[in-house]
Amino acid sequence: MDDSSATTKHEPAISVRNLHVRYGATEVLHGISFDICAGETMVILGGSGSGKSTLLRTMVGLEKPSTGEIWIKGRNIDRLSEQEWDDLRKKMGMSFQGGALFGSMTVGENVALPLYEHTELEPSTVGIVVRMKLEQVGLAGFEDYMPSQLSGGMKKRAAVARALAMDPEILFFDEPSAGLDPIIAAGIDNLILKLKEAFRMTIVVVTHELASAFLIADRMVLIDKGKIVALGTKEELRASTQPRVRQFLDRVPEPEVSEELDYLQMLTEERPKGRA
Repeated sequence: MDDSSATTKHEPAISVRNLHVRYGATEVLHGISFDICAGETMVILGGSGSGKSTLLRTMVGLEKPSTGEIWIKGRNIDRLSEQEWDDLRKKMGMSFQGGALFGSMTVGENVALPLYEHTELEPSTVGIVVRMKLEQVGLAGFEDYMPSQLSGGMKKRAAVARALAMDPEILFFDEPSAGLDPIIAAGIDNLILKLKEAFRMTIVVVTHELASAFLIADRMVLIDKGKIVALGTKEELRASTQPRVRQFLDRVPEPEVSEELDYLQMLTEERPKGRA
């Protein structure tokens, strides 16, 4: 792959190649490789501790690969200068888990922040863009509210509006439905679908929520213990007979957990009479 800013028609928007990430002596990702096509929604699935969040953080430059490569829009991100990284980040948006809004700033100020940092737009123009972005996520008229005045779902939407401020080509979501009730979570899923349809952007979503994943994904990659165990369309994952895939999709507990529960039940049943 040529280290060039030009993106050919068939070049993936994101390419992960033999990615290893270590924290000290502990290796979290063990040789991850996959491509994300321009314009598709890729869902990264995995349980707690699987490495999916580390993978996302490495893809957006918050973690450094120990070995391996990540290419975004034809650029090897490990070879970019600080200025080149800044230019590339302007084409990427990130919606963090929990929203990560600045509590001392209004919703409008949160959305405006990337525009003031990375553009020279006049304040009046920034105000127009902020109102447009909030309208796109269903928060028209909320620019003067503080994050503390918003519900959990509204905070997520405000975070999406901020991620959209620079009109990114690639949008990353970290657990967009986490902590939300099913109805509010469904609204976030529908927002992601609407964004894809309206802007044809590349979307990467990290989640463990199966209902959300199967609604929004074009393709999925299932990560387990730092390795890819499945990669394919929703239909391909549903039809998979791979034991680890079936365990995850069918919500089968780990054997150790079952053994622990059996042991606790045995202790309860064998407790001597007359004791609490």
